Amino acid sequence: MAGHNDTFVPQVSIQGIQTVTPTRITERRQKRQVLVGELVGSRIFQRCMNMVQYYRKEKEEDSSGWLVAGWIRETLGRALMEQPMICGRLRKLEQNDGELEIVSNDSGIRLMEAGIQMTISEFLDLEQREDAEAQLVFWMDIDEQNPQFSPLLYVQVTNFQCGGYSIGISCSILVADLLLRTEFLKTWANIHNNIINKNKEQKLPLFYLPGLKQHINSTPNIIISSSSSKNSGKTMIFKTNAKSESLESEWCRKVALACLEEVENNLGTEIGSEFSLFVNESFEAIKVESCSKHGMLKPQLKLDKELSNAKWDDLGANEVSFQDGNKPLRVSYWLTSVLGGVIIVIPSLGEEACRVNIIVTVPNEKF
Repeated sequence: MAGHNDTFVPQVSIQGIQTVTPTRITERRQKRQVLVGELVGSRIFQRCMNMVQYYRKEKEEDSSGWLVAGWIRETLGRALMEQPMICGRLRKLEQNDGELEIVSNDSGIRLMEAGIQMTISEFLDLEQREDAEAQLVFWMDIDEQNPQFSPLLYVQVTNFQCGGYSIGISCSILVADLLLRTEFLKTWANIHNNIINKNKEQKLPLFYLPGLKQHINSTPNIIISSSSSKNSGKTMIFKTNAKSESLESEWCRKVALACLEEVENNLGTEIGSEFSLFVNESFEAIKVESCSKHGMLKPQLKLDKELSNAKWDDLGANEVSFQDGNKPLRVSYWLTSVLGGVIIVIPSLGEEACRVNIIVTVPNEKF
C-alpha cells in the first residue's frame, strides 16, 4: 500500500476460524505423561514455540493465501493422522494429586485465516518487523484450571496485499518436539501437494473463505484476543551425541547447564540462578523441572568436542513448500519467554547412539 513507512504497522484482521481434526478417529489413544517437578508453577501453560514461514506469489498461477488455507483445511486433517498427539489436549488426572497428561483425543487444532493491508516486502522491511511478527501467529495460553479445553497448536495463514502469504504456527512447548524431530511439516507439505496435484481440475477447495463470504453477504472482522507476543529473548541451539542409557535427569541437567553457560558467555547476558528445563524423555513422557545453577557441579564438557552449535534452519522448515517449488522466502522462529531461561532437551529417540538437540532461550533483560 502506497504511503506506508518502515515504522507503521497495520493491524492483522482475523477473517475466519476453523477447527481441524484428523480425518479418521485415532483408534488407539496415545498418551504422554507430563512429569512436573516442584516449583514449576503455571509457566508450563504459557510457554510456546512460534514459527512463521513467508511465501511470495512468484507467478500469476501461484496460489493465494486464501487458496492455501482452504486446502490446508483438507490436507492438515490427513497429516494429523500421522501425529495425533499435537491435536489432543492436556488434562489433569483425578487420581495421583492431579498429575498432567496429554491425550490424543482428536479435539483438533485451530486454523485462523487473516489479512493485512501491506505487501510482504513492505512487512519484511519494517524496522519493527520482529515485534510485528507476533501478529502473524495466534496463541492463547492453556487454561490452567481447565486445560482440556485449550488447543495445543494453532495455524494462522495471513494474506498480504501482493498475493503473498505467511503460515504462522504456535504450539505448546509440551509438544514442540513432535514438530521438530518427526518431520511433521514435511509430511504435511507432501500430503498437501499430492492432494492438490490429484485435484487440479477442482480449482477451489471446499473451504474457500472468499467464496463462502459471497453467500453470507459481508462478514465483519472477528474480534478475538491472542496472547501471542515477541517477548522471546535470545536463543541458541546446540547438538551432541549420547547413548540412550545416558539420557538420565542428571546428565540432562549437566548438559543444559553447559549450554546455558555458553549462551551467557556468547551473548553477554546472565539469567540469574533459576531456569526451566524441559526434557523429552520419550514420546510417552516429558519432564519439566525448575532448576538452579547453584549447587550444581560445573559440567566438564568441551564445546568443540562434545557440543557443537546448530541453528534453527537445521530443523528443515526453510525447505517446506506448500506449492511445488515455492519454498519460503524467510522463516522466523522464537520461543515465548516468561521470566527466566528456558532449556529444551530433545533427543532423537529409538537409536542406541542418538543425536540430542538442546534449545536455550534467555531473556533480553537480567532478572
